[in-house]
Amino acid sequence: MTYKEARVYLDEMSKYGSVLGLEAIRGLLRELGNPQDDLKFIHIAGTNGKGSVLAYTSTILSEAGYRIGRYVSPTVVSYLERIQVDGEWISETEFAEVTENVRDAVARLEAAGEPVPTVFETETAMAFLYFRKKKCDLAVIEAGLGGALDATNIIQNTVCAVFASISRDHLGVIGNSLEEIAENKAGIIKPGCAVVSAFQRENVEAILKERAHSLGCPYIRAEQEETEIIREDYRGITFSYKEFRNIHTSMAGRNQTGNAATALETIRTLRRLGYEIPEGAVKTGMDRTVWPGRFSCIGEDPLFIVDGAHNEDAALRLRESVEMYFPGRRLLCIMGVFKDKEYDKIARIMGPLASVIYPVALPDQQRGLPPEKLAETLKMYCPCVKAPDKTCTGKAGKFLLRTARPVKEKIRIQTAPAAQEDMVAQAVQAALREAEKEDVILAFGSLSYLHQIKEAYDRAVCKKRDER
Repeated sequence: MTYKEARVYLDEMSKYGSVLGLEAIRGLLRELGNPQDDLKFIHIAGTNGKGSVLAYTSTILSEAGYRIGRYVSPTVVSYLERIQVDGEWISETEFAEVTENVRDAVARLEAAGEPVPTVFETETAMAFLYFRKKKCDLAVIEAGLGGALDATNIIQNTVCAVFASISRDHLGVIGNSLEEIAENKAGIIKPGCAVVSAFQRENVEAILKERAHSLGCPYIRAEQEETEIIREDYRGITFSYKEFRNIHTSMAGRNQTGNAATALETIRTLRRLGYEIPEGAVKTGMDRTVWPGRFSCIGEDPLFIVDGAHNEDAALRLRESVEMYFPGRRLLCIMGVFKDKEYDKIARIMGPLASVIYPVALPDQQRGLPPEKLAETLKMYCPCVKAPDKTCTGKAGKFLLRTARPVKEKIRIQTAPAAQEDMVAQAVQAALREAEKEDVILAFGSLSYLHQIKEAYDRAVCKKRDER
């Protein structure tokens, strides 16, 4: 099997959607010899920040000399990004090899009339196979959806269960209230493992504590009041947390000190469990941590930021970051979001900050909110929305462009291809044309389209350079 064939196989599997539950992945892993049983895990759940906590923790552990597997989703830069060892993506050749192993196991399950795994379950099994092959000392993995019935929760050898910030998301899927969502995520706690949590709302912390204590697990909370910020701007943060002094991270945003503190509490816990993690590894690991799409600066002229704020809590943190880092500066936004998210709340939080917003379609158009519908919502909160006109049909259509300049200026109409990538590229080009030197461009919403933003930005910069 080639890498291209592997991707085609997985793309075909993805058409069947997702199913919560452990029966199918249990059967698949049995067919593969239960590779997860030969591994130890740091298992991370949460609503916002779990990817950042994973990145900090795994980078520090790699710097300390441990071989660390990473399993992440969604990815931003490349499909290969989801399975890594010590920060290096799985190669196309090895990806094809583990896919072929899993495909053969799935075929045996089908022949026996047993449940067939979803694409996420398949990818999870692939990660476990790869980590066992690479003889990883620890695998740092994040739950895909919720916790209790997520495919990653098939593991038993959990050294540490870690919780990033928990808030309302996936309502009706993993719970109908914040308490039900917290109960679901608490399902990753295994008997006797250590439990580390970010600062949580009181009702959420009570649920996590109760679950931990019922299974004989120590519960450790990252203490917000122990964080001392020394310097902070959009380029990064220098801070101290407990015994860790003058720690620097290039990851900015109002939520990052909380994520970093949670990772440092995880490191403190691992030290107590016997893992040797020198001070130098902590400092170097924090400084070298990179996590695309989390308040990342992709350009300076004008300033261009991308952020995967896709729910209410993340949007609140994003607004705080924008207000703190860029007071008084004009903001031009690009927004794409899934239709199953609380997009009205995101629009209400971010819309008033923007001089103009360009709504765009997402790569997954089945889940993505049509930009025309998003535009109607945004118009309630932002005075200027540059969106596809409702008359847009076929392969091309009109874009209604309302300027962010004085209202006396006329509405401009321009034609543009309706293809999703072209729409994103057009939004980037329009924002760059309109932005002045001190303005800030911000693309936010789903992580799934941020790589297209980066590619469109790079093409625009290259074109501008060639024209000089």
